[in-house]
Amino acid sequence: MSKNTGDNATLPVAPERARASSSVYPEPVERLIESLTRLPVIGRRTAERLAFYVLKSPAEEADRLAGALRDVKRAVRHCGVCYNLTQTDPCPICADAQRDHTCVLVVEQPKDLIALEQTGVHRGLYHVLMGRISPLDGVTPAHLTIADLLRRFDDPASNPGGVRPSEVVLGLNPTLEGDGTALYLSGELKKRGVSVTRLARGLPSGGQLEYVSKAVLADAINGRQRMD
Repeated sequence: MSKNTGDNATLPVAPERARASSSVYPEPVERLIESLTRLPVIGRRTAERLAFYVLKSPAEEADRLAGALRDVKRAVRHCGVCYNLTQTDPCPICADAQRDHTCVLVVEQPKDLIALEQTGVHRGLYHVLMGRISPLDGVTPAHLTIADLLRRFDDPASNPGGVRPSEVVLGLNPTLEGDGTALYLSGELKKRGVSVTRLARGLPSGGQLEYVSKAVLADAINGRQRMD
Protein backbone atom coordinates (compact mmCIF):
# COMPACT_ATOMS: atom_id res chain seq x y z
CA MET A 1 0.00 0.00 0.00
CA SER A 2 1.22 3.48 -0.74
CA LYS A 3 1.83 5.83 2.14
CA ASN A 4 -0.67 8.52 2.94
CA THR A 5 1.03 11.89 2.73
CA GLY A 6 -1.65 13.44 4.84
CA ASP A 7 -4.09 16.29 4.32
CA ASN A 8 -5.59 14.39 1.39
CA ALA A 9 -2.55 15.35 -0.67
CA THR A 10 -2.44 13.84 -4.12
CA LEU A 11 0.50 12.26 -5.78
CA PRO A 12 2.18 14.27 -8.52
CA VAL A 13 0.53 13.79 -11.92
CA ALA A 14 2.66 11.70 -14.26
CA PRO A 15 4.12 13.68 -17.17
CA GLU A 16 1.97 13.60 -20.30
CA ARG A 17 3.18 11.67 -23.26
CA ALA A 18 5.09 13.65 -25.79
CA ARG A 19 2.71 15.47 -28.04
CA ALA A 20 2.36 14.63 -31.70
CA SER A 21 5.37 15.55 -33.75
CA SER A 22 3.37 18.29 -35.48
CA SER A 23 3.27 20.30 -32.23
CA VAL A 24 6.98 20.26 -31.43
CA TYR A 25 8.21 21.99 -34.58
CA PRO A 26 8.83 25.74 -34.62
CA GLU A 27 5.80 27.54 -35.98
CA PRO A 28 7.35 28.42 -39.41
CA VAL A 29 8.35 24.80 -39.95
CA GLU A 30 4.90 23.57 -39.01
CA ARG A 31 3.31 26.01 -41.46
CA LEU A 32 5.62 24.76 -44.21
CA ILE A 33 4.73 21.14 -43.47
CA GLU A 34 1.02 21.89 -43.45
CA SER A 35 1.33 23.74 -46.77
CA LEU A 36 3.21 20.85 -48.36
CA THR A 37 0.59 18.31 -47.24
CA ARG A 38 -1.97 20.18 -49.33
CA LEU A 39 -0.11 19.21 -52.50
CA PRO A 40 -1.31 16.08 -54.38
CA VAL A 41 0.09 12.74 -53.12
CA ILE A 42 2.12 14.48 -50.39
CA GLY A 43 1.48 12.92 -46.98
CA ARG A 44 2.67 14.11 -43.57
CA ARG A 45 5.87 12.05 -43.58
CA THR A 46 6.87 13.19 -47.07
CA ALA A 47 6.07 16.79 -46.17
CA GLU A 48 8.33 16.55 -43.12
CA ARG A 49 11.20 15.19 -45.24
CA LEU A 50 10.76 17.99 -47.77
CA ALA A 51 10.64 20.59 -45.00
CA PHE A 52 13.89 19.30 -43.49
CA TYR A 53 15.48 19.31 -46.95
CA VAL A 54 14.57 22.98 -47.27
CA LEU A 55 15.97 23.67 -43.79
CA LYS A 56 19.29 22.04 -44.66
CA SER A 57 19.56 23.72 -48.07
CA PRO A 58 21.43 27.00 -48.58
CA ALA A 59 19.32 30.12 -48.18
CA GLU A 60 19.83 30.93 -51.86
CA GLU A 61 18.21 27.65 -52.91
CA ALA A 62 15.22 28.28 -50.66
CA ASP A 63 14.91 31.79 -52.11
CA ARG A 64 14.95 30.38 -55.65
CA LEU A 65 12.18 27.94 -54.74
CA ALA A 66 10.11 30.69 -53.16
CA GLY A 67 10.69 32.91 -56.18
CA ALA A 68 9.68 30.16 -58.60
CA LEU A 69 6.44 29.55 -56.68
CA ARG A 70 5.68 33.27 -56.64
CA ASP A 71 6.47 33.78 -60.33
CA VAL A 72 4.43 30.81 -61.52
CA LYS A 73 1.34 32.30 -59.87
CA ARG A 74 1.99 35.85 -61.06
CA ALA A 75 3.31 35.29 -64.58
CA VAL A 76 1.59 32.14 -65.89
CA ARG A 77 -1.96 32.35 -67.17
CA HIS A 78 -4.30 30.55 -69.55
CA CYS A 79 -4.29 31.53 -73.22
CA GLY A 80 -7.43 33.47 -74.07
CA VAL A 81 -7.92 31.33 -77.19
CA CYS A 82 -6.93 27.74 -76.41
CA TYR A 83 -6.45 27.80 -72.58
CA ASN A 84 -2.89 26.51 -72.78
CA LEU A 85 -0.54 27.68 -70.02
CA THR A 86 1.40 30.71 -71.18
CA GLN A 87 3.16 33.92 -70.19
CA THR A 88 1.76 35.78 -73.19
CA ASP A 89 -1.75 36.04 -74.61
CA PRO A 90 -2.26 34.50 -77.08
CA CYS A 91 0.15 31.66 -76.40
CA PRO A 92 3.12 31.03 -78.75
CA ILE A 93 1.27 28.17 -80.49
CA CYS A 94 -1.79 30.28 -81.29
CA ALA A 95 0.44 33.18 -82.33
CA ASP A 96 2.52 31.04 -84.71
CA ALA A 97 1.54 31.95 -88.27
CA GLN A 98 3.15 28.73 -89.54
CA ARG A 99 0.65 26.49 -87.73
CA ASP A 100 -2.34 24.98 -89.53
CA HIS A 101 -5.22 27.16 -88.32
CA THR A 102 -7.83 24.85 -89.84
CA CYS A 103 -7.12 21.87 -87.54
CA VAL A 104 -7.75 21.95 -83.78
CA LEU A 105 -6.68 19.13 -81.46
CA VAL A 106 -8.84 19.08 -78.31
CA VAL A 107 -7.36 17.81 -75.02
CA GLU A 108 -8.48 17.70 -71.39
CA GLN A 109 -5.58 19.41 -69.60
CA PRO A 110 -2.52 21.53 -70.46
CA LYS A 111 -0.23 18.60 -69.53
CA ASP A 112 -1.89 16.57 -72.33
CA LEU A 113 -1.17 19.37 -74.80
CA ILE A 114 2.49 19.39 -73.75
CA ALA A 115 2.78 15.61 -74.18
CA LEU A 116 1.31 15.76 -77.71
CA GLU A 117 3.30 18.85 -78.73
CA GLN A 118 6.57 17.13 -77.75
CA THR A 119 5.99 14.52 -80.46
CA GLY A 120 6.41 17.24 -83.11
CA VAL A 121 3.72 15.56 -85.24
CA HIS A 122 0.72 17.84 -84.84
CA ARG A 123 1.23 21.17 -86.60
CA GLY A 124 -2.26 22.53 -86.06
CA LEU A 125 -3.78 24.35 -83.09
CA TYR A 126 -5.08 23.10 -79.75
CA HIS A 127 -7.94 23.64 -77.35
CA VAL A 128 -7.81 22.67 -73.67
CA LEU A 129 -11.17 21.78 -72.10
CA MET A 130 -9.83 22.08 -68.54
CA GLY A 131 -11.47 18.79 -67.61
CA ARG A 132 -14.06 16.37 -68.93
CA ILE A 133 -17.78 15.89 -68.56
CA SER A 134 -18.50 13.79 -65.47
CA PRO A 135 -22.14 13.84 -64.28
CA LEU A 136 -21.33 11.82 -61.16
CA ASP A 137 -18.87 14.53 -60.10
CA GLY A 138 -21.22 17.34 -61.08
CA VAL A 139 -19.10 18.41 -64.06
CA THR A 140 -21.27 19.54 -66.98
CA PRO A 141 -20.33 21.12 -70.33
CA ALA A 142 -20.89 24.53 -68.72
CA HIS A 143 -17.99 23.88 -66.32
CA LEU A 144 -15.54 23.34 -69.19
CA THR A 145 -14.29 25.59 -72.01
CA ILE A 146 -16.61 23.96 -74.56
CA ALA A 147 -18.42 27.24 -75.27
CA ASP A 148 -15.08 28.87 -76.13
CA LEU A 149 -14.22 25.97 -78.43
CA LEU A 150 -17.52 26.24 -80.31
CA ARG A 151 -17.08 30.01 -80.58
CA ARG A 152 -14.00 29.40 -82.72
CA PHE A 153 -16.35 27.88 -85.32
CA ASP A 154 -19.33 30.19 -84.86
CA ASP A 155 -17.12 33.28 -84.95
CA PRO A 156 -13.99 32.57 -87.07
CA ALA A 157 -12.50 35.91 -86.03
CA SER A 158 -11.91 34.42 -82.57
CA ASN A 159 -9.72 31.67 -84.05
CA PRO A 160 -6.05 32.47 -84.80
CA GLY A 161 -5.63 33.86 -88.28
CA GLY A 162 -9.36 34.59 -88.48
CA VAL A 163 -9.79 31.20 -90.18
CA ARG A 164 -12.68 28.85 -89.43
CA PRO A 165 -11.30 25.41 -88.50
CA SER A 166 -12.47 22.56 -90.73
CA GLU A 167 -11.26 19.61 -88.63
CA VAL A 168 -11.24 18.78 -84.94
CA VAL A 169 -9.10 15.96 -83.56
CA LEU A 170 -10.40 14.69 -80.23
CA GLY A 171 -7.39 13.84 -78.08
CA LEU A 172 -9.27 13.01 -74.89
CA ASN A 173 -8.16 10.33 -72.46
CA PRO A 174 -9.62 6.90 -73.36
CA THR A 175 -11.77 6.62 -70.24
CA LEU A 176 -15.53 6.41 -69.71
CA GLU A 177 -15.75 10.15 -69.02
CA GLY A 178 -13.38 10.96 -71.88
CA ASP A 179 -15.46 8.95 -74.34
CA GLY A 180 -18.64 10.60 -73.09
CA THR A 181 -17.10 14.03 -73.57
CA ALA A 182 -15.92 13.06 -77.06
CA LEU A 183 -19.43 11.92 -77.99
CA TYR A 184 -20.92 15.20 -76.80
CA LEU A 185 -18.36 17.30 -78.67
CA SER A 186 -18.76 15.23 -81.81
CA GLY A 187 -22.49 15.95 -81.87
CA GLU A 188 -22.03 19.70 -81.36
CA LEU A 189 -19.29 19.99 -83.97
CA LYS A 190 -21.11 17.96 -86.61
CA LYS A 191 -24.06 20.36 -86.28
CA ARG A 192 -21.61 22.98 -87.52
CA GLY A 193 -20.41 20.91 -90.44
CA VAL A 194 -16.99 20.21 -88.93
CA SER A 195 -15.05 17.03 -89.68
CA VAL A 196 -14.39 15.20 -86.40
CA THR A 197 -11.63 12.62 -85.90
CA ARG A 198 -10.13 11.11 -82.78
CA LEU A 199 -6.79 9.66 -81.77
CA ALA A 200 -6.34 6.04 -82.78
CA ARG A 201 -6.96 3.44 -80.12
CA GLY A 202 -3.30 2.61 -79.83
CA LEU A 203 -3.55 4.38 -76.48
CA PRO A 204 -4.23 2.05 -73.56
CA SER A 205 -7.79 2.17 -72.21
CA GLY A 206 -7.94 3.77 -68.81
CA GLY A 207 -4.50 5.33 -69.27
CA GLN A 208 -3.34 8.94 -69.16
CA LEU A 209 -1.70 10.80 -72.04
CA GLU A 210 1.07 12.19 -69.85
CA TYR A 211 2.40 8.68 -69.15
CA VAL A 212 2.41 7.46 -72.76
CA SER A 213 5.65 7.39 -74.76
CA LYS A 214 6.24 9.85 -77.59
CA ALA A 215 6.27 7.05 -80.17
CA VAL A 216 2.83 5.80 -79.11
CA LEU A 217 1.45 9.35 -79.13
CA ALA A 218 2.86 9.99 -82.61
CA ASP A 219 1.25 6.78 -83.95
CA ALA A 220 -2.03 7.75 -82.31
CA ILE A 221 -2.05 11.15 -84.01
CA ASN A 222 -1.15 9.75 -87.44
CA GLY A 223 -3.73 6.95 -87.10
CA ARG A 224 -6.64 9.11 -85.95
CA GLN A 225 -10.06 7.90 -87.05
CA ARG A 226 -13.30 9.58 -88.02
CA MET A 227 -16.15 9.41 -85.49
CA ASP A 228 -19.37 8.24 -87.17
